[in-house]
Amino acid sequence: MKILVTGGAGFIGSHLIEGYQAAGHVIVVVDDLSCGLRQNVPAGVTFYEADIADIAPIVARERPEVINHHAANMSVKVSVDDPQLDARINVQGLLAVLLAATQHGVRKVVYASSGGTVYGMPQTLPIAESHPMMPLSPYGITKMAGEHYLRFFATERGLASTILRYGNVYGPRQLPHGEAGVVSIFAQKMLANEAPRIDWDGEQRKDYVYVKDVVDLNMRVLTAGDGEIYNVGSGTATTVNDLYRHLAELIQYTGKPVYGERRPGDLREFYLDCAKATAELGWPTPTPLATGLAETCGWFARQAKQA
Repeated sequence: MKILVTGGAGFIGSHLIEGYQAAGHVIVVVDDLSCGLRQNVPAGVTFYEADIADIAPIVARERPEVINHHAANMSVKVSVDDPQLDARINVQGLLAVLLAATQHGVRKVVYASSGGTVYGMPQTLPIAESHPMMPLSPYGITKMAGEHYLRFFATERGLASTILRYGNVYGPRQLPHGEAGVVSIFAQKMLANEAPRIDWDGEQRKDYVYVKDVVDLNMRVLTAGDGEIYNVGSGTATTVNDLYRHLAELIQYTGKPVYGERRPGDLREFYLDCAKATAELGWPTPTPLATGLAETCGWFARQAKQA
């Protein structure tokens, strides 16, 4: 099938393209390159450098069957500093996608939401999809709003969709920006023999999911999960201190981290219940953290040697 990936030059989007290509799908990418890199888009993929607000003529021309929507402001800090910018990209940008999809025969939209922000302060752990949504940041608010728009377009316009609520995704090609990029930040600092900064005391526990597992679930919902919401995480929690120790051992970094203040709104503990994706879609056991970190560190080490 033909699949249009918004944000396809970015970290997760570029891995999606590889998975889709391997399965024989035809791929179209729309990315404004504000965060993504042109070299992340492989040969043979039709690429449009465009703002998401201008997607309508591209959808009209390409007529994809599915749109996988990953274009977004991904930074909680940016959303706090400039909530209007965050809303323009994450809400108005999504609306442009949904309107174009309904006008030009798109069957389905796969939407990248945020399990790390839409739930807010956990009331129970692990967090299941039924947990109330009480986001604490403008980023989480816009992602939640996006989910409601998808439901409206499904009910009123007949547009199928699947919502994927991501944990902290990590892996090769991740840029060292935003709190979800902690693996990339730590790895690149250590490879440069610089001390990484750990906010708070490092004992906060988060859910880190390997990008290959994210791609696997995105592949499965192309033809399944219409109208459903799935958490996408590892189902386990890892402290930032343990993450640091894993990476230091892999990179053979012997320095000490620098500890800083707690970031406003930072959660003490957060991890996702992903049993629904396993039960309904056959999503396999997530990649062990040690395996994913080893592959990720290997990629960053190769990039450092080429620099």
